[in-house]
Amino acid sequence: MKIVSLKRLGEIEASLINSYPDLEFYFFKKAVDIPTELKNELEILIGYDSGVDKNFINACPNLKWISWYATGVNNLPLEVIKERNIILTNTRGIQAKQVSEFVLSFILNDYKKMRTSYVNQVNKVYDSKLTGKRLSDEKVLILGTGSLAQQTVKLLKPFELEIIGISKSGHHKDGFDNIYTIEDLESHLNKADIIINTLPETQETYHLLSERHFKIMNDKCLFINVGRGTIVEEKILIKESSPDSCVKCYTMFLPFLLIKIDVFS
Repeated sequence: MKIVSLKRLGEIEASLINSYPDLEFYFFKKAVDIPTELKNELEILIGYDSGVDKNFINACPNLKWISWYATGVNNLPLEVIKERNIILTNTRGIQAKQVSEFVLSFILNDYKKMRTSYVNQVNKVYDSKLTGKRLSDEKVLILGTGSLAQQTVKLLKPFELEIIGISKSGHHKDGFDNIYTIEDLESHLNKADIIINTLPETQETYHLLSERHFKIMNDKCLFINVGRGTIVEEKILIKESSPDSCVKCYTMFLPFLLIKIDVFS
């Protein structure tokens, strides 16, 4: 069996080769680097690369399994993969711990005015009137109740917040005070002090939040997006993050590029 990795794995490469002598391992940096003759024979593909498209899949007639090094698989040629009965697995939840820590840092930064304090420090300004807000008794609305949301709940629980979840099923998950279905979203938006999106991109979640939803949010709401950016249309996010809006937005594009939109009303 021929297994191709789209990522060089350092010392792990030798370990895999020695541990599984009956398997043939090949390691590349990109899909384009794989020779044609190997594409004809490879059976398992592991890694992550935008070069894995329809043409690539069709050039691999014996491909049986794609082990994707990412949570999102929407950029893959899913119809071709389904037609070929290729097994597709992803790394769902692998980023949950570190991303949930980013969520906590966003909240503390906003509520404790840490950025403003840092700017004052750099400028040698002492503002005795600068005070932060307490998190206790604030209401948090989390869109999605998967591994990322559950890890976020674990970090937020000690702050004595009320945590509400929105999911497709509405089924109970540990740590949440209540969970409602996505049909109940609008009735909870204006009650939330903090709204956190952790949803993946699906047909149901694409542009789920419209301009109307942002108008429903209360005028001191903090919106944090660590799910897919397509939850809201970009032009709406820009408009609602303008100086004329009261909503404060933080959005994060995984894995490591962080974009913050500051709005202080």
